[in-house]
Amino acid sequence: STGDRPARVSNRRNVERNLLALAFVIGILAYATVDIVVLGGLSPDFGVAIAVFGALLVVAHIGVRILAPFADPFILPAVVMLNTLGLVMIHRLDLADQLRAQANGTELPRADAEAQFTWLMLAVGLFVLTLLLIRDHRRLQRYTYTAALVGVILLLLPLVPGIGTSINGATLWIQVGPFSFQPSELSKILLTIFFAGYLVLKRESMAIVRTKVMGLGIPRGRDLGPIVVAWAFALVVLALEKDLGTALMFFGLFVVMVYVATGRRSWLVIGAGLLVIGGLLGYLVFGHVQLRVNIWLDTWSYAQDESFQLAQGLFGLASGGLLGSGWGSGYPQFVPFAKSDFIAAAIGEELDLTGMFAVILLYAIVVERGFRAAVAVRDPFGKLLAVGLSSVLALQTFVVIGGVTRLIPLTGLTTPFLAYGGSALLANWITVALLLRISDRARRPAPDATPLTEVQAIDVAGGDGR
Repeated sequence: STGDRPARVSNRRNVERNLLALAFVIGILAYATVDIVVLGGLSPDFGVAIAVFGALLVVAHIGVRILAPFADPFILPAVVMLNTLGLVMIHRLDLADQLRAQANGTELPRADAEAQFTWLMLAVGLFVLTLLLIRDHRRLQRYTYTAALVGVILLLLPLVPGIGTSINGATLWIQVGPFSFQPSELSKILLTIFFAGYLVLKRESMAIVRTKVMGLGIPRGRDLGPIVVAWAFALVVLALEKDLGTALMFFGLFVVMVYVATGRRSWLVIGAGLLVIGGLLGYLVFGHVQLRVNIWLDTWSYAQDESFQLAQGLFGLASGGLLGSGWGSGYPQFVPFAKSDFIAAAIGEELDLTGMFAVILLYAIVVERGFRAAVAVRDPFGKLLAVGLSSVLALQTFVVIGGVTRLIPLTGLTTPFLAYGGSALLANWITVALLLRISDRARRPAPDATPLTEVQAIDVAGGDGR
């Protein structure tokens, strides 16, 4: 406070509202453009889809306004924009599939955009429910080891005979009747909670340095145990489930969180060394890893067989040019699994380099604001949890887009918020809810503070009100 006047803080919810409205308008224009270009007019369900989508945004915004009023105002709009682009592209690919079926006289395929939209409604409901049930993120620290146990069980659940199923060579799904689910999506949240809780307790001992090699502090041998266990666990996942992406993500997540907790660069060096060793072992032992590395190094020799998907994706990216072919004007349907694994290539073809930069920028906003919350929150558990959740999104985005653009080998992960898939969408929206909860705690004013309007915030700050 200044003198006897209490400090006043803006929660900036109106900024979030305006950005959500902008994302809604962009979504309407993109959806209408696809219909007009592909069908020659708006589809019959256009009005209903737009109305329901607008209602979902209102529910999400009101949920944040009531349950987390001081949360970051930029995370939710960026996520909604990504989800909007994903839904529009899935709808565009649905139309291509339907036109091809009509031309061939075959049965019309199901509309995956409708299924994804249903999952989005459930995801927004879980988003609000998470904010309602978890009013203080620090309570999650009580369940550190419970989260570890449940997370490991979920991760290994697809290996159980009778319910586990393999798709495209990877054993990642459980099948119960007509429904399938990828439990590793939820396990990444639970294991992040475990890592954060564990490192809060062990970070001081793991930061102790006994010896130095070339100026780099080397931790004690007994403190190397956790990272070796994480490394071995990643190899087990790779071996049993043939899931290179999940193994890479979990090990990378643990290394990043250990570095943030201890501040020791040596952990990054050790983690990088173990990653190289694990990669070499995986390449020598597992045939599916060898195949992915081979089609990465020499895509065109396998372009008619194993690397057909990657080659088609690269052709699509190349054909779009600087500004892309435009919504509905490209041929992203030529890429296998364009709605899921290669949706980034589909978006890159029709929006191309400029659009891809915009998509990457949206991901960068979400990750940066998550890191900002980590810096601002005071409790160590909240800091590590925010860093971990943000790092999961960053790592997943990097390995997916890196694989599609042939920067790194393909890993099999899905693009957060963009790709078709219910389990990933649910888990990612829960992640966003947890980030907003931590952000709300970090930005919450002192008890004697009074709310500040948006205009007053700009006047006081002399700028954008931050």
